[in-house]
Amino acid sequence: MTRWAVDDPVDGGDRRLRLTLVRHGESQWNRQRRAQGQRGPGLTEHGRSQAARTAARLATLPTPDLVLASDLPRVVETARPYPAEPVPEPRLRELDNGAWAGLLLTDVEREWAGDIARIRAGEDIPRGGGERFADLRRRVAALLADLAGQVPPGVERRVLAFTHGGPIRALVAEVLGLGTDGHRLLDDPGNCSLTEVLLYAGDGGITAGRLVRYGTDDHLAAAPASAAPAHPHAAEGDA
Repeated sequence: MTRWAVDDPVDGGDRRLRLTLVRHGESQWNRQRRAQGQRGPGLTEHGRSQAARTAARLATLPTPDLVLASDLPRVVETARPYPAEPVPEPRLRELDNGAWAGLLLTDVEREWAGDIARIRAGEDIPRGGGERFADLRRRVAALLADLAGQVPPGVERRVLAFTHGGPIRALVAEVLGLGTDGHRLLDDPGNCSLTEVLLYAGDGGITAGRLVRYGTDDHLAAAPASAAPAHPHAAEGDA
């Protein structure tokens, strides 16, 4: 189908970066409802099934010029069925939530009730003594700038990145130019969902961005009858 691109940025630059983001499949700590951050084991059986179906869906898309992945176990395992070996990228790691990692979400809410209340009121404090969301946003913004700077003039480059819910929200907020707490406007993308952004860049860097799709997971609907039922993917479970 031909698209009438009348809304494309006039001064968007002659370089385009199309970035497809994949959140990891259901992890063992997702299922147990534990805070993860930058710790935790790999996928459940259901998560591995999600990863296989996601790899099949990605195989129908144009071949990317570069494949990246967070180096944390649940993402490494999600990327495994995809035929291309990803380049490890630590900037795609989940938000570091320090002492909360590994604890049940109910225990975090009880033992750090004051901190949780401050975060829910809009204050950006270190999670469990780890990172602020602003720290996460700075590192994904730096990654975006690096990727856009590698695109040759007159070219559209495609990058596939396997990552986590927090980096996806931070990256989309950055692309859309949302405020410092713009991630709060975005729902948590589900396990093995796909998000796609398109960046326009010139010699001076990124000039404009567009959200193409966010958290789509229709490729998971065709699950085999024997597959485990889907489980909630609470945003705080992956942060």
